[in-house]
Amino acid sequence: MIEQYVLDRIRRTFELYGFAPLETRAVEPLDQLLRKGETSKEVYLLSRLQEEGAPPAGESALGLHFDLTVPFARWVLENAGRLQFPFRRYQIQKVWRGERPQEGRYREFVQADIDVVDRDTLPAHYEAELPLVLGDALGGLPLGASEGLPILIQVNNRKVCEGFYRGVGLTDPVAALRAVDKLDKIGPDRVAALLAETAGASEAQAKACLALAEISAPDTSFVDAVRALGVTDPLLDEGLAELVAVMETAAEHTPGLCVADLRIARGLDYYTGTVYETQLRGYERFGSIASGGRYDDLASDGGSRFPGVGISIGVTRLLGLLFGAGALSISRSVPTCVVVALPAEERRAECNRIADVLRRRGIATEVSPSAAKFGRQIRYAERRGIPYVWFPGADGAGDEVKDIRSGDQVQATPEMALPA
Repeated sequence: MIEQYVLDRIRRTFELYGFAPLETRAVEPLDQLLRKGETSKEVYLLSRLQEEGAPPAGESALGLHFDLTVPFARWVLENAGRLQFPFRRYQIQKVWRGERPQEGRYREFVQADIDVVDRDTLPAHYEAELPLVLGDALGGLPLGASEGLPILIQVNNRKVCEGFYRGVGLTDPVAALRAVDKLDKIGPDRVAALLAETAGASEAQAKACLALAEISAPDTSFVDAVRALGVTDPLLDEGLAELVAVMETAAEHTPGLCVADLRIARGLDYYTGTVYETQLRGYERFGSIASGGRYDDLASDGGSRFPGVGISIGVTRLLGLLFGAGALSISRSVPTCVVVALPAEERRAECNRIADVLRRRGIATEVSPSAAKFGRQIRYAERRGIPYVWFPGADGAGDEVKDIRSGDQVQATPEMALPA
């Protein structure tokens, strides 16, 4: 029930921002799943139980999707002629990833994604909009934070990083990005060694890259901190301007929602602009619970290009961490709010009519399964965690409703207010 409550909130928020629902197939060709920098170790391959010979390999192999972005890019290419651009979609669906299960990480889990794609060009203002959607979807949920926003979105722009790396003279900025993306996992010394090994960085260049990664600010002051490093490049200027727009938009909508964190790189090859990672306050040690970014070439068939920007919420990851910490509870264990007691089987039609009136008011109601003694019907409600029992009147007497949590029992009509 908690999961459904959270998913309903996420779904409503996505639709309030104009995103349309979409579901893509769970199975994709392996060459599609691996075409943008992922490793085959994460993909579950499929074969028929009674398949003759060895399972298929190469382009003919099939695998379960491990995220929703790559299948969505494929779907956009196949349906581009029928879509109105810019196209906004949300997708709430299971994915499968072959990794060692641990707290907050699962082999089967639910993701909730949003993406905006356009044909040929995508205005940068969409990169500033997506954190607002994420903030509204998760910001109002009781996700364990004692006060303030339960999440913090860390934002960077890969143009900032790539432009800076070019400015210090590195010829392989993508390799440098991959190295810096491992900073939280392996630490600065090993990242410096990796920069030298994979990106050809000198000691001074590696030191500059690490200095950039240390910059973090809750406002646009990160620009001055970058300028103070003395590196110039046109791509760096472009990335800083885009990151400023994201931070200013977020600050106006929800102060404190975003922080500019220049160590965020996102290791996947297809990201080209703004990138996002989201920390759940109090659970930062478990890493990001929502991430994404801008991609310009993920959906491309050689002739047409459909740039986009997206964010994915790891719903199972988010809830798994909170369930494990005992940080979530619910007021009742079933949807039912009211049980209409059944005085006699002959009065079931009357009790059904009472239940119908309550349901039309949006109150989850069921009629007692049998005309047992009222004490047993009350115990039935107690065992299922249903807070109210409705007693139909007899011989001209009015109806009554009992709050079995407090024991209070009052005169009732189907129009009365029932607290949750």
